[in-house]
Amino acid sequence: MTHSSHASSSALSRRGFLRGGAVAAGAFTFGFSFPALKPVLAQTAPNEVNAWVVVQPDETVIIRIARIEMGQGALTGLAQLVAEELDCDWDKVRFELVNPGSNKSRGNAWRSQQTGGSRSIRGSHDYLRLGGAQARAMLVEAAARSWNVPAAQCRAAKGVITHAASGRTITYGAIATAANAVPVPADVPLKDPKDWTIAGKPLKRLDTLDKLNGSLVYGMDIRMPGMLVAIPKACPVQGGKVKSFDAAAVSGMRGVKHVLKVDDETVAVVADTFWRAKTALDALPIQWDEGPNAKVSSATIAATLREGLSAPDAFVGHKAGDAKAVLGKASRVIEADYGFPYQNHAPMEVLSATVRWTADRCEAWAPTQSPEAAHATLATAAGLSPDKCEVNVMRIGGSFGRRLATDYLRIATLIAKQVPGVPVKMMWSREEDMLQGRFHPVTQARFRATLDGQGNVEALHMRISGQSIASYAIPSLVGNNGDPLVYQGLLPDGPEGRLGYTIPNILIDYAMRNPHIRPGFWRGVNLNQNAVYMESFIDELAHAARQDPLEFRRRLMKNHPKHLAVLEAAARGIGWGEKPAAGCARGLAQIMGFGSYVAAAAEVSVTKGQLRIHRIVAATDPGYVVNPQQVEAQVAGSFVYGLSAMLYGECTVKDGRIEQENFDTYNVMRLDEMPEVEVISMPSGGFWGGVGEPTIAVAAPAVLNAIYAATGKRVRQLPLKNVDLNVS
Repeated sequence: MTHSSHASSSALSRRGFLRGGAVAAGAFTFGFSFPALKPVLAQTAPNEVNAWVVVQPDETVIIRIARIEMGQGALTGLAQLVAEELDCDWDKVRFELVNPGSNKSRGNAWRSQQTGGSRSIRGSHDYLRLGGAQARAMLVEAAARSWNVPAAQCRAAKGVITHAASGRTITYGAIATAANAVPVPADVPLKDPKDWTIAGKPLKRLDTLDKLNGSLVYGMDIRMPGMLVAIPKACPVQGGKVKSFDAAAVSGMRGVKHVLKVDDETVAVVADTFWRAKTALDALPIQWDEGPNAKVSSATIAATLREGLSAPDAFVGHKAGDAKAVLGKASRVIEADYGFPYQNHAPMEVLSATVRWTADRCEAWAPTQSPEAAHATLATAAGLSPDKCEVNVMRIGGSFGRRLATDYLRIATLIAKQVPGVPVKMMWSREEDMLQGRFHPVTQARFRATLDGQGNVEALHMRISGQSIASYAIPSLVGNNGDPLVYQGLLPDGPEGRLGYTIPNILIDYAMRNPHIRPGFWRGVNLNQNAVYMESFIDELAHAARQDPLEFRRRLMKNHPKHLAVLEAAARGIGWGEKPAAGCARGLAQIMGFGSYVAAAAEVSVTKGQLRIHRIVAATDPGYVVNPQQVEAQVAGSFVYGLSAMLYGECTVKDGRIEQENFDTYNVMRLDEMPEVEVISMPSGGFWGGVGEPTIAVAAPAVLNAIYAATGKRVRQLPLKNVDLNVS
């Protein structure tokens, strides 16, 4: 249940814009272009001005969406930004998805298509708004020319242009053809957000109807004439290889078409249905060469990380004063160690991709968060030039960062290449999806701090020991301070995230320790554990100083007004300072991440060792809000994700492999466990922050601090399923 304190249609086809009715005779396409792109755009269809919007003669406005919709509502928010500056009729807005091959052939006219890091809106708002504004100006100019009047005497609203003096009007669809001849204006002012009528409003999502009526086709729903289904299996120990397999043992099974070696670590069965392929794969005798990683366990990984907590050498992320010297002379040092486990993305839609390969063309239908990377992966695996390949972007049934990687598309392409001319839908079983994940990295953290006589934090040293996502996925990011992503929310400055506390002597450093388990970008990334670590320890310091946790934080946050504003809003919302209901206790947490300031206050009870989370108040300042309803839904949904991980999320390693292979061993939060969530959206303007991920990070520490207030037990290692909360 959520509460907040502050025109819908079905989707068109996913066809590429160069095919089909979007550029039919009489339609007018426009938007904006950067000067450097004009030569490329000039080579396209004669009536096209540029890339973003299509106005059809029947007044339908198609807005092209380059980012990926995976349930977060970005599609509608992006369309709102264009439509706002376009001054079109929102009821007539439809959408069309952009494919990466089309984008590449147009000189990246739609800019980045990658969807991650809560960047869909904050990473593209400027050029989307400009595109809509330029298009509106072109339409107005075309109408003014037709009437032989100055454009300044004309105005546009809801898809209609009016000449004020004469009262003449014309619709966008009627003037579209003439507008094609109008040069793209170089400098068009954008609206002040206070004047928004489409953006900033809680409009219904454009893609709701096709979900409700069942017409929405997700990646794993693809059906094609003659299509086969491939189910792969890789060595369960990541880094291992295929030693041998007996294809003859299953080749005669019903529906089986091929039994293939895909690469050094993967085999696959191709059949006419999913179930027949999976049944044969389960029966296929395979011998694995598991290699030296077969001896690795959660215990050996934990020991490696513990060594890193006291290692003499480490990368330095944040340093002010001389924390080590002050701590070395302190008469009292408060110490605590924390740990955060591997987590699986576990989306409801397992990884899949459909590929049709021929010697001169390769096409894929794939759910992906990284269309450009997927396109490059497809071309490389297909052995063809990029211009002979295309990825048709599909809607995604959950991802949470997993589909930022493109390993599954490579596997699908290598399989299809062995079955030329036939569309092959590659699907992972749930077990394969779980075993071959790109996991939230495992880390530990050690804190040492000292307080002065007034309870002020005099020095603090935080050592992080654990896995680097960048070292595996983006090695070029690793520099003199190690993996910069490790320090999310802990650095002194930067637009993505800043530590909300001023401590005169502080050292935050990092010992990189990389087990063989492949890490990946799990929704919220490193901000999640950093918030648990820092906010839990700050709470420990408050209790060590015998101060109220909110008052203690206020003293550290005098130089951080935006951090403090969301914290105080959450505290007010939960009733901090007032006595909670009998048996209940409260906790707080705040952090900045993905460009936004977020905080949470939780109210819980613990009865006979059983935790119940009654309420959570979440405050967020993302700078600007494009759709308040979507912000509320995203924040509430992020608490489901964050609390589920806190309660149950843990992947363990035995004999080199992940032990959790399905939801019977990787549990998720149930509906009756979800607390009431109140969302306080407090955009202060002047910056654009993300929404989908930041509040995940404050879910767990707010609850953990409330648990301490209720029981006196400090939880330093997640998940809670492993913790005895009984008060002795």
